[in-house]
Amino acid sequence: MDKNSFNDFIALITEAWEYGVYGIDIGKIIFAILIFFFFLLIRRLFSRFIVNRLKALALKTENDFDDLVVDALEHPLRFIPIVIGVFLATEVLILNESLQQGAYYLNRSLVTFNIFWILYKLVGPLSRSLSGLRGVFTDSMLTWLVKAIRALVFFLGAAAILEIWGIAIAPLIAGLGLFGVAVALGAQDVFKNLIAGLFIIGEKRFHPGDWVLVDGIVEGTVEDIGFRTTTIRRFDKAPVFVPNSKLSDNAVVNFTRMTHRRIYWKIGLVYHTSIDQLRDIRQKIEAIILNNDNFAQPPEVSTFVRIDSFNDSSIDLMLYCFTKTTKWGEWLEIKETLALEVKDIVENAGSSFAFPSQSLYLETIPAGAESFPIPKEKKDKKTIS
Repeated sequence: MDKNSFNDFIALITEAWEYGVYGIDIGKIIFAILIFFFFLLIRRLFSRFIVNRLKALALKTENDFDDLVVDALEHPLRFIPIVIGVFLATEVLILNESLQQGAYYLNRSLVTFNIFWILYKLVGPLSRSLSGLRGVFTDSMLTWLVKAIRALVFFLGAAAILEIWGIAIAPLIAGLGLFGVAVALGAQDVFKNLIAGLFIIGEKRFHPGDWVLVDGIVEGTVEDIGFRTTTIRRFDKAPVFVPNSKLSDNAVVNFTRMTHRRIYWKIGLVYHTSIDQLRDIRQKIEAIILNNDNFAQPPEVSTFVRIDSFNDSSIDLMLYCFTKTTKWGEWLEIKETLALEVKDIVENAGSSFAFPSQSLYLETIPAGAESFPIPKEKKDKKTIS
């Protein structure tokens, strides 16, 4: 190989190195990559020192709002060195006009993305400032409001980035409107459930944590009121996802809003109970209820202990009262104690509880008929219910 050929080969290598990729010097590409990876390392140092330092400063304050802000901004702050690294890497490269324009759009998009990411993350901590509206709006309404604000921030951020790349938003929205009409015709149930959810929250029928009974569907504790369905966890801990329209169209009993729990019994006494015994039993049962702090008293609630009716095989005494507690376990304990006291009163009065029975009377016995003992019928004891 002569000297000219060697020089030509060196010139070829130099030309290939300088031309590189799309006319960009390979050395500058390598340098730009090194800059980018350097800022990736800076990102780790930034997150380790700067973010942790901000967290330490926030912990020193008595207010926890700044702690929430720092936690929310942690990931967007860690993204800042990447944005800077991409910007400096593209500045090092000598690009032609079209690539320079693309790099400008890229850098501007990353900055815009980070700004709206910060705003999106700040919605959570800033929603605490809406706590003063809890007297006007329910917790579920505030949750929906926060979700709507986040959706708005997301939409505005996406629109801003699309505008950077020259994509017109107005025609896109118009096209989405026509598409939305077509979707609405085929997704009527979705919008029906959404509107039903708005009515449920607006009317404050129930809140997360309430014990509800949806007639013919489910009974349990409300966990979450979503846009389309409401999650109700049954007492066997199985979650049930009920469409909001079902909750809107069916009767819903909210047991959590009970002010008292009712006890309603029909106590059947045998027919040979005398009038004095009936009065004594009624008065003593009434005295127990009226003198016990576990029971709500008139005129706050209606309380009745009365001789109610003459049944087929019993004289029925009606007991109608309310306990102060609405907790099921405490209510069962009070009801059990009352049942034992009622049984004691009835037995001490010399009476007893009636049970279904039937008497058979024979006016005449045909001549020549042999008498035989009639087997005693099985009698079920009547329970207090």
